[in-house]
Amino acid sequence: MTIQNRRPPAFAQGFNKIAARLAGHRLVPLWALVQHRGRKSGRAYRTPIAIVGSTPSSVYIGLPWGRHTDWIRNLQAGGGTLVWKGQTFAVAEPAFAGKDEVLASTSGLRRELARRWPLQDYLRLTVQPAGH
Repeated sequence: MTIQNRRPPAFAQGFNKIAARLAGHRLVPLWALVQHRGRKSGRAYRTPIAIVGSTPSSVYIGLPWGRHTDWIRNLQAGGGTLVWKGQTFAVAEPAFAGKDEVLASTSGLRRELARRWPLQDYLRLTVQPAGH
């Protein structure tokens, strides 16, 4: 289930303001913060996201609002950083991934949640510690 060409509901925008304050901290490992710049405006944005799975060199993000959200297009156009578990990572190579790839990248409770989640679209970001 992916919701294409639909904007998040108003409550999601309010939730994102709260989530952005918690995302990226070591004590909240499910949430990360994607920092990116607007393609046209150049304005800096911070978008909270949920990490569904990870490998040593990549992270997987569920896309409940589809593949065409502004933050994804901004990453594709100009890159960005990811703040996760108290560390900042440079992100590269945003690519879409299927559920099977995500399930292969995770285990335990996260794997079970991803397996039950009706989403089929995910974003894979290659990550490396910022400054390398």
